[in-house]
Amino acid sequence: MRIGIAEDVALLREGITSLLEQHGHTVLWSVSDANELRARMHTPADDQMPELLIVDVRMPPDNTDDGLRAAVDIRKNHSAIAMMILSQHLGNEYAKELLAGAPEASGGTGYLLKERVGRVTDFLTAIDTVGNGGVSIDPKVVAALLDAGPARGTLATLTDREREVLAHMAEGHTNEQITKLLHLSAPTIERHISSIFTKLNLSEHSGNKRVLAVLEHIKAN
Repeated sequence: MRIGIAEDVALLREGITSLLEQHGHTVLWSVSDANELRARMHTPADDQMPELLIVDVRMPPDNTDDGLRAAVDIRKNHSAIAMMILSQHLGNEYAKELLAGAPEASGGTGYLLKERVGRVTDFLTAIDTVGNGGVSIDPKVVAALLDAGPARGTLATLTDREREVLAHMAEGHTNEQITKLLHLSAPTIERHISSIFTKLNLSEHSGNKRVLAVLEHIKAN
């Protein structure tokens, strides 16, 4: 893939660049400032248009969530570009906006904590997933974005137990782990998950249904 990187820590920026190039990707450019990122994506030449952007949340000029805000704005004009967000933090309303819009964007969406970058295999797998139009969200990020507000829309049709199962799915738990957490049998958990997919209109052709179900939960809260 052709990749653009926005990361203000030089060592991490160069490390990610080297890792990606070692695995066959092409890093077109890298920047250390959110304003530079916006400038690069304003009217890029054809040979400088990335297929995937890797963007750090906290960057200059303000060193708050400049990178994430830039990513949200870029996604509005370039929905086909895959977007991988890296952060040391669990997310905020801009993260929620980006993830809630993931199913409608033709480009993939990822949101990983930086601690995952050090797990090379996990990171490269996430890059491939997002680059191919999929969604990869750190379970800790999803769990933080799921608040205790009342369910709305389609989610309101879920039972209390189904919402509980969905919350555990959002935290990245497998069926087996959910079975132990809720002290229910495996067939019971499978029935709840099947019911969740049915009520959220997630068919066998909906891609990663577990991720899409979680995104519906984020969107409704």
